[in-house]
Amino acid sequence: MTDTLSAALNEPLPLEDVDLADLDNFTDGVTPWRMFHTLRHEDPVHWQPEEAPNSGFWAVTRHADIARVDRDAETFTSTRFVNLEEVDDDQIKKRASILELDGVRHRALRSVIQRQFGANVINSYTDFLRGLTATTLDAALAKGSFDFVADVSADFPINVLARLLDVPPEDNQKLIDWGNRIIGNTDPDYADVLLHSAESEKYRDLPFRSPASLEVFEYGRELARQRRGGDGADLVSKLVNTTPRDGVPLSAQDFDNYFLLLVVAGNETTRHTISHSMLALLQHPEQLARLKDDPSLIPAAVEEFLRWASPVYHFRRTATRDVELGGKQVKEGDKVVMWFASGNRDEEVFGNPYDFDVTRTDNDHVTFGKGSPHLCLGNLLARTEIRIMFEELIPRLADIRLAGDVPRVRSNFVNGIKKLPVEVTLA
Repeated sequence: MTDTLSAALNEPLPLEDVDLADLDNFTDGVTPWRMFHTLRHEDPVHWQPEEAPNSGFWAVTRHADIARVDRDAETFTSTRFVNLEEVDDDQIKKRASILELDGVRHRALRSVIQRQFGANVINSYTDFLRGLTATTLDAALAKGSFDFVADVSADFPINVLARLLDVPPEDNQKLIDWGNRIIGNTDPDYADVLLHSAESEKYRDLPFRSPASLEVFEYGRELARQRRGGDGADLVSKLVNTTPRDGVPLSAQDFDNYFLLLVVAGNETTRHTISHSMLALLQHPEQLARLKDDPSLIPAAVEEFLRWASPVYHFRRTATRDVELGGKQVKEGDKVVMWFASGNRDEEVFGNPYDFDVTRTDNDHVTFGKGSPHLCLGNLLARTEIRIMFEELIPRLADIRLAGDVPRVRSNFVNGIKKLPVEVTLA
């Protein structure tokens, strides 16, 4: 695939053929990178029309401009929502999570569980994470041939999430399925109801317009009922028994949306990063050999995994005033979309950005955001999970080969791999 991409980039995609709103452009693993490449070089702040009911957006594709937007929450707000769907005030009141807040309330809600994702707590998980990793790998590798996504990439992070939520492992598949159905709301293989379909209007007040959200809410509410008034250290206990710093308790709706975000974000991005990283190592066997020969390279290689994978294509902001950005005049109310995946291939920041290099240094990727008050709360946990996974996996492998097609999630939001069939020979 890398050779295919290199060849494609040698034949520039005309600007008029770029369409970031066409989800079918995001299913082959090549076209998105061609579109981003053209935009960075020809129109780095590009007006992208959309079909009704949406009204179009500014696509921000250079690293520096992405960082500028991400840092300036006063000019580029999250409160009008962070995905491309355009919502009215009533929907915002019902659906807003911590992602769709700025300022004091945003910081207050982050603080409720921020300590649980701090270095002291995450570093104390090392032995536990290695144990979970070993359990996952023992079961998968014994098969010889298996789907790396189902048996490794999805299995490991969901076990971690189950521990953080203090729910039984037998609920793991349910948590995975909910994440697929909610985040995959534009993929026919995953979605109960496709976003923007006529049927989705019935679910317009639910996160991602997904009926699966109702199941997540019900599950979370029962956990909250059990944990309220207790002294547990799990994330649900913290949410129901902690008053945010601003003194305003979480409403029932605040809890619903916060819990759903944990279920989705706690699994999806780490899972897709692990999948993309394994695929990259399969496509670049010389890089896998480097890590086998010198496992001390793995911690730094994690940053290259994150840059390369770019598991979330974009996040949106909305302009609060007229502003100049990248030579374009952005109007108050315009959607402004940071294409993190494009920023992670910016030639102004990364030497040879289309080379997968596990020894890359000064890896200033924007996978978790850049200088933003919305910097991914779980970034240290994700980094730790990914590092431990490959520290445990690579020494076990004598050989690993791709054994089939690698279908992608039909989405311009999540850069996901559905299946990664592999055959392994153990060391």
